Amino acid sequence: MRIRAGVRRVLGVVKAGSSVIAGLAALGLFVGALAACSAGGTGARDEGPARTDPVGSTAPAATASPAPSTSPSPSPSAVNAVRLVKADPKVSTDIKRDLKPCVADEYPVDVSYGNLTGAAATDVVVNVMTCGDAVGIGTYVYRDEGGTYQNVFQAEEPPVYAEIDRGDLVVTKQVYDKGDSVASPSGEEILTYRWSGDHFVQESRTHNDYSHAVDGASPVPSDDG
Repeated sequence: MRIRAGVRRVLGVVKAGSSVIAGLAALGLFVGALAACSAGGTGARDEGPARTDPVGSTAPAATASPAPSTSPSPSPSAVNAVRLVKADPKVSTDIKRDLKPCVADEYPVDVSYGNLTGAAATDVVVNVMTCGDAVGIGTYVYRDEGGTYQNVFQAEEPPVYAEIDRGDLVVTKQVYDKGDSVASPSGEEILTYRWSGDHFVQESRTHNDYSHAVDGASPVPSDDG
């Protein structure tokens, strides 16, 4: 009987120990889980703020807008002004004869290009001068008509010079009094022409008188006392 009672106590102790062991094992697993969570971070908050973009959407890449292409204005085709003047039947024989190179093949001509007559092609203004003192002896305006330049204006009363000013033809003529040198005219006349239909019409005329006092000593006022 004593042997059976001892066996029962042993079995009771074993059962109690098993329960304790099982409880300790469960506690160990719980503590292990807590440690794993602690080592792994704070969960979803470690991922940063949640994205608000829809799934699959991407922000468009910024691209620089190409600059608008602009075509440069076509440059006027250079003309042989000397050949143009010498082949022009309206130009006087004297000017054609005097139109010679000053140095080597350099002719005393100034050429300007611009829009004077409203034609599709560029108009050409040619000034013929003397070699020695560059005095204008003839000025001409040529208009492209069907691929051929036509003389639509000329002035051959020296000294004369023509320019293009904001679509107008401006002709300047030096005025000389008796005894004036070539370098010191007494004045000038400025004539402005505008294209009308098929010819130039004079729009205005301005006369300027020059003072010769600036070229030499100023007169000294006399002392009447």
